[in-house]
Amino acid sequence: MGHPDNAKVMPFQALVLILVCFCSEFSTSTDIITSTQSIKDSETIVSIGQIFKLGFFTPVNSTNRYVGILYNVSVVTPVWVANRNKPLNDSSGIVTISEDGNLVILNGQKEIIWSSNVSNPAANSSAQLLDTGSLVLRDNSGERIIWESFQKPSDSFLQKMRIGTDAKTGESTRLTSWKSPSDPTTGTFSFGVEPLKIPQAFVWNGSHPYWRSGPWNGQFFIGVPTMESSYLSGFTLVDDKEGTVSLSYTYSTDPSYLLYLLLNSEGDLQQKNWLFSGKEEWEVAWSAIEHECDVYGKCGPFGSCNSLESPICTCLRGFGPKHMDEWSQGNWSSGCIRKTSLQCERNKTVNEEGKVDGFLKLQAMKVPDLAELPSATEDDCGSLCLNICSCIAYSYYTGIGCMQWSGSLLDIQKLPRGGVDLYIRVAYSELGNTICLLYHLVVNDAPILILFFSVFNEYVELCFFDN
Repeated sequence: MGHPDNAKVMPFQALVLILVCFCSEFSTSTDIITSTQSIKDSETIVSIGQIFKLGFFTPVNSTNRYVGILYNVSVVTPVWVANRNKPLNDSSGIVTISEDGNLVILNGQKEIIWSSNVSNPAANSSAQLLDTGSLVLRDNSGERIIWESFQKPSDSFLQKMRIGTDAKTGESTRLTSWKSPSDPTTGTFSFGVEPLKIPQAFVWNGSHPYWRSGPWNGQFFIGVPTMESSYLSGFTLVDDKEGTVSLSYTYSTDPSYLLYLLLNSEGDLQQKNWLFSGKEEWEVAWSAIEHECDVYGKCGPFGSCNSLESPICTCLRGFGPKHMDEWSQGNWSSGCIRKTSLQCERNKTVNEEGKVDGFLKLQAMKVPDLAELPSATEDDCGSLCLNICSCIAYSYYTGIGCMQWSGSLLDIQKLPRGGVDLYIRVAYSELGNTICLLYHLVVNDAPILILFFSVFNEYVELCFFDN
């Protein structure tokens, strides 16, 4: 993701003048829809600051008509589509308030093809398009909001919109992609936030993860390399620790900054900024899928992905390809398996006494998915993991704390910048012949813990030994 300061912008007054000049459709010169003030296919309503408009549009390479919220710029840019799954096939549509108070779209036969579908609407309600890009339906008092488009997003994540999960209602608010650039029908990709022990953002392909942000540390997602430097004040995540979590962002209160996040039909979450200098167009400032390594689990279990290497997938040290024939052909989905079982999993022999498992330190990593969050200090995190045979990796990060993993390690990536130190548990034989610095921790004249620090090729090893 990129920061809006990188985009060249015009003063707001000039922006308004340009937007008005570019508006070729007839506008009702209002931001309100009522039962007596509808809009036809040739009409629009415009938010009070001239930032967004609501009206009918036709996607590229299509003849269908849809009602949507669009940026009020020279390029057709829908950010929300009402009748995305039920298009109009002519220009006879009308947007109005029905007798029961719902916002509806009618076709030429006065049939309802889309409705806000509020179960207990208010008579004489009204709909208003806000400068945030949200369309709100208010009761007849004009005060209480009974429905809003932000609660039912399409493929676009706007400033002040909230994406997340509500444990009380069991509902999730997610972006959903278009089926194709010319078809707003709900596609296969969705974007949202999971209320895990450590919240993470995901793009899903159907029910399967397609992209993962990495854990939230209180300020940013640590698996997004650009986020640490660019987004310290952009995103906000609220987590009640009881299953309700929401993500929102605000870059600037200056309305001349036009930007949004788009989940495209290919499953790529992109930040788009509007450029005013030269050719007016949307610039892709950031993409979640910049290379193959960003695809979830590209290298399979216990595989690590590095976009700067060829091939991009390697097995973690101490592991080998599960299916060598597939691996050699560039099919890495089956991942890797451990070559030597851990000592804690075997019956110890006399020759194995003292040859306990150790940890390999991998730097600048995107941590695996499905982290556990034990209560442990940074100093105790590693020793706690070593004393639990099922614990096969750990990491410590300020703002998150001690993270540990059991089972398979999935979606590991070497990041070009940022990242964390990840410690992988391996058998003693995988630690190599190295010169170690030895430190005895003595309590009551009895050594209870020995720490080894060593260097082996590109790895830094941290070995814990019980004595």
